[in-house]
Amino acid sequence: MTDHTADAPGGMGTFERWLSLWVALAMGAGLLLGNLLPGVFQTLASAEIARVNLPVAVLVWAMVYPMMVGVDFGALRQVGERPKGLVITLTVNWLIKPFTMAALGVLFFNHVFAGLIPPEDAQGYLAGLILLGAAPCTAMVFVWSQLTRGDATYTLMQVSVNDVIMVFAFAPIVALLLGVTDIAVPWETLLLSVLLYILIPLIAGIATRSRLMRQGGEAAVEAFRARVKPITILGLLVTVLLLFGFQGQVIIDTPLVITLIAVPLLLQSYGIFIIAYGLARAWRVPFNVAAPCALIGTSNFFELAVAVAISLFGLGSGAALATVVGVLVEVPVMLSLVAFANRTRHWFPAA
Repeated sequence: MTDHTADAPGGMGTFERWLSLWVALAMGAGLLLGNLLPGVFQTLASAEIARVNLPVAVLVWAMVYPMMVGVDFGALRQVGERPKGLVITLTVNWLIKPFTMAALGVLFFNHVFAGLIPPEDAQGYLAGLILLGAAPCTAMVFVWSQLTRGDATYTLMQVSVNDVIMVFAFAPIVALLLGVTDIAVPWETLLLSVLLYILIPLIAGIATRSRLMRQGGEAAVEAFRARVKPITILGLLVTVLLLFGFQGQVIIDTPLVITLIAVPLLLQSYGIFIIAYGLARAWRVPFNVAAPCALIGTSNFFELAVAVAISLFGLGSGAALATVVGVLVEVPVMLSLVAFANRTRHWFPAA
């Protein structure tokens, strides 16, 4: 397999740079195949154990496991060094972002868009937004950090701390926000999702990284991640195809639904970036830490959100659709914020 990281400047490969296009094409293919081969999609949907769809579980592992291999928990030893960026990241990710996303979801789907979307669909879309808001980014953060010439070691430390917190905080925050918004919380399924899609991949990633480090150090880790990167992207695209195969009739009946879901997502992304970037500027955080810490808060671990939405609410749910729209809008939004950060580098002190 080819390492696509070298295809583009700044560490962003062809697949990442055009991810929104690939996602859009996968959506179109899903709509087409869902109408041509409904029996195949029904068979795939029925392959479940304990509300976990097996084909999707395999695809999610293909997405999440390579990301976890990149997490170096040795970086946790540096937590006490230059704490300002980490404080901003954790404050935004865990004390602000999940709650602003839920608030925007309630505002738009329960009020602004109330006459455009059936109430049961609105609740599904709201649940999907909550899942996105509670899942801070793990993998693409390294791309955004590279594009702003951020401190790679510091970014790695921030991601490692986030992943540790996510193991313990994701399920309670999701349950709290779903409960507050009157959405039923299947606790057993939620905890099973955390086990399957966070804890087990994290343990497997740590074990794999440890073995690779013994064999060839950091170079061996990066070589492994380069080899599996196309599999990660393929897993995401096939998951999107499956979701849109099941959502085809809903989208055909309500063609504006994608735009409606995108509105609160866009407001959330730009709003969270303004908060984090503003805090970093006010606290005089160096740019090579300020930019990544703001971008970490803005970006989402959409692979996890998609997987949990499917487990909790089903392949054909509004929650699953909302998380996929999050994938569609994320890359162009993040690229626009990277460009803005690079143009405002002079606002911050040097490293």
